[in-house]
Amino acid sequence: MEEPRGARGWEGGAGPGDGNRDRDREWDQDQDRDWDESAPLLPPPPSSPPPGSSFGCAVLNLMNATMGSGALGLSFAMASTGVLGFSILLLIVASLASYSVFLLLSMCIQTAVMSYEDLGLFAFGSTGKVLVAATIIIQNIGAMSSYLLIVKTELPGAVAGFLSGDESGSWYLDGRLLLLITSVCIVFPLALLPKIGFLGYTSSLSFFFMVYFALVVMIKKWSIPCPLPLKSAIEPLQVSNSTADCKAKLFHLSKESAYAIPTMAFSFLCHTSVLPIYCELQSPSKSRMQNVTVTGIGLSFLIYFMSALFGYLTFYDKVDSELLQSYNKYLPHDTVILTVKLAILFAVLLTVPLIHFPARKAVLMLFFSHLPVSWICHIFVTLALNTIVVLFAMYVPDIKNMFGVVGSTTSTCLLFVYPGLFYLKLSREDFLSPQKLGACALVIFGICVGLLSLVLIIFSWINQ
Repeated sequence: MEEPRGARGWEGGAGPGDGNRDRDREWDQDQDRDWDESAPLLPPPPSSPPPGSSFGCAVLNLMNATMGSGALGLSFAMASTGVLGFSILLLIVASLASYSVFLLLSMCIQTAVMSYEDLGLFAFGSTGKVLVAATIIIQNIGAMSSYLLIVKTELPGAVAGFLSGDESGSWYLDGRLLLLITSVCIVFPLALLPKIGFLGYTSSLSFFFMVYFALVVMIKKWSIPCPLPLKSAIEPLQVSNSTADCKAKLFHLSKESAYAIPTMAFSFLCHTSVLPIYCELQSPSKSRMQNVTVTGIGLSFLIYFMSALFGYLTFYDKVDSELLQSYNKYLPHDTVILTVKLAILFAVLLTVPLIHFPARKAVLMLFFSHLPVSWICHIFVTLALNTIVVLFAMYVPDIKNMFGVVGSTTSTCLLFVYPGLFYLKLSREDFLSPQKLGACALVIFGICVGLLSLVLIIFSWINQ
């Protein structure tokens, strides 16, 4: 079996059998004693390292990796499951996401490796490493494509909203051309940065953009009447006219419900960025990184829930799979909505480089691990990934299908299945211990939900 880098120091110059016995003995010792939750996962190097990222910067980076285009699809998920059904499912997914990060950090202590791919290598050999790396690449390409798909669909409308007169046919209203320009001028330079900590400043901007989006969704609930008018455009002075048709459904089940949990899983997936963020954290320790995770996922949950709730209470069953499209129909020239579009566009543009980091790392580990680290390889992989993502964004027609397919396959694997499987394989605890039972439940939940959602989505395609 290929040997993870972090484990080489345990075996020294001894033979394979001695190395395995030493490793087993060290694992047994680790299991027998209670670890200090504030102790670093890796011993400090002899020389003082650079300061690294602060706690706040790490939280912002994690939130930026978590939040993005998923926020635009959660109102549709609430319409598909009902307010209470959505709330319960969202809380379950957020809690399991935080728990699976806890399992990943626990395995980092046991194995002394600091990447998702090496955990796969340690658990299942080269097959595990290749499987994890391939899943990360597919997941992150899908995520980045969904973000840039929003740029393609929303940026022309945002630009047109600030122009007077009919400018249709102009080059600056061509979604594909604008996508190409923003990718070259914004995404590619940020994706070239060598360290994820450098993106902390852009992460803070992205966070405030998402907060602004949630606040405007809450405020604009009272700007659109209920029931919705037959005409798309709404008169400025038209007031709400609530009827029984505008009552929120507490629980709801339909063929569209199959997209709910995949969209939530897609929205909370930050696990490919957790370990890179940990590596650059000041005074890194398991408890400190767990606090970063709980804070980041908790704040993301709050913003997700409020924007989804008020987005649903604005449009009810008429909400689109991409929330901004609903506002385009009824408030096409509203200045505040136009600024929200720009805020969301900047937020997703600044998220793409952060999601790009683990994808590039997985490609380098999978295909170029035999080559020395060089800027040429770094630039080549960055350019290749950006090209693939832009091509997907140009030709994928619907963001709902992107959420459904990616969320039910790679997102559920990285969020639920892999952390649970790796913990069951690597941990020396008794199988009936709480952590192993939790890991087993995580695997079962991920497999069942992922397969069920994917099958229902495929059937909905066939019926259409």
